[in-house]
Amino acid sequence: MKLPLPLLALALGAFGIGTTEFVIVGLLPDVAGDLSVSIPSAGMLVTGYALGVVVGAPLMTAAGARLPRKTMLVALMGIFIAGNLLCALAGDYTALMGGRLIAALTHGAFFGIGSVVAADLVAPDRKASAIALMFTGLTLANVLGVPLGTLLGQQFGWRSTFWAVTGIGVVGLLGIIGLVPAQPRPQSGALRGELAVFRKPQVWLALTTTVLGFGGVFASFTYLAPMMTELAGFSDGAVAWLLVLFGVGLCVGNVLGGRAADRALMPSLYAILGGLSLVLVVFTFTSHAALPAAITLAVFGAVGFATVPPLQARVMQQAAGAPALASAANIAAFNLGNALGAWLGGLAVAHGLGWTAPTWIGAGLAAAGLGTAALSGRLDRRSGPPRPLPAEPVPAPALPVRTLPAGAGHGTPSTNGS
Repeated sequence: MKLPLPLLALALGAFGIGTTEFVIVGLLPDVAGDLSVSIPSAGMLVTGYALGVVVGAPLMTAAGARLPRKTMLVALMGIFIAGNLLCALAGDYTALMGGRLIAALTHGAFFGIGSVVAADLVAPDRKASAIALMFTGLTLANVLGVPLGTLLGQQFGWRSTFWAVTGIGVVGLLGIIGLVPAQPRPQSGALRGELAVFRKPQVWLALTTTVLGFGGVFASFTYLAPMMTELAGFSDGAVAWLLVLFGVGLCVGNVLGGRAADRALMPSLYAILGGLSLVLVVFTFTSHAALPAAITLAVFGAVGFATVPPLQARVMQQAAGAPALASAANIAAFNLGNALGAWLGGLAVAHGLGWTAPTWIGAGLAAAGLGTAALSGRLDRRSGPPRPLPAEPVPAPALPVRTLPAGAGHGTPSTNGS
């Protein structure tokens, strides 16, 4: 199937956004040493970005509610470029955090609006493929962008990575200007009507499950670089290749998680969250030797990002009447989980609990997410089966997995996540 060139411009923008979100993980020791801050303080750059997405997803979506979609995408990419340029020029920790926050404001809105644009570019029976192609950029950000950005930063200084991401943003902006056709203005009043869906307790339980479940992933993932070098004995240069291994795992997990969720949503969600908690417990023991740590890391990537499709599907299932705003809310939920996990992990390290402490915290958060999902499932059984997912394709989270990653894919997240 031949898809329109505008999708490639959107995918390139997704690649840049996904790279800038997660590349900081591999550069934590370099940033901490250069700016004379502790690694837990440097880890707050992950938390800060995630909180910026939490605030920016609904804020920027609402701010652009009356603008043509192409105009909004151009504006978002301009802000993204400005934020990464500030990061590249940052002379101290405060300036770097400011640049990260500016870039983060664009994350959720770009993936939400970009997904709608992607779906509008193709025939009705090609919408899911179009959205998937856009989010391929987010997945590739973790498989290629993050490892290569880490390697670049280690060889030429961490600022060089942000210069590279700024350049990617410029190319993505030019692609959107030149290739994406004009889009209609959204219907007025739609945002107000969609707010009503947040009166449902099940929507909030679904969002809480996303926060806790993906918070478990990020509690450990944020401090991956020092854990692999300090405990497993890998060199600094090996971190980039470990991130490639992790990225391959997340791609596999995203596919398997999506297939499982299509067959049986809630049982799959229970199994994946339980498996994530178990894998993180195992990781605390295997992280002390190189080969077991590498194997567990790949499994962690697969199980961790297998959570994204069922978490996204669950939110969309419970908010079937408001897919656009619910998608933005889920992007915020994924990134709130990122922030929570990174903050709790950093707190544990700062109090001298060791490099495995964040992974123990991650296991606890994943178990808490499982508990919330079980409570939501019990309410389903009391009130009858939930509505099926809407037939119209909906944006994936801005995370690294939702072709997501995620996605995630956001990005999801989304993301979909970064």
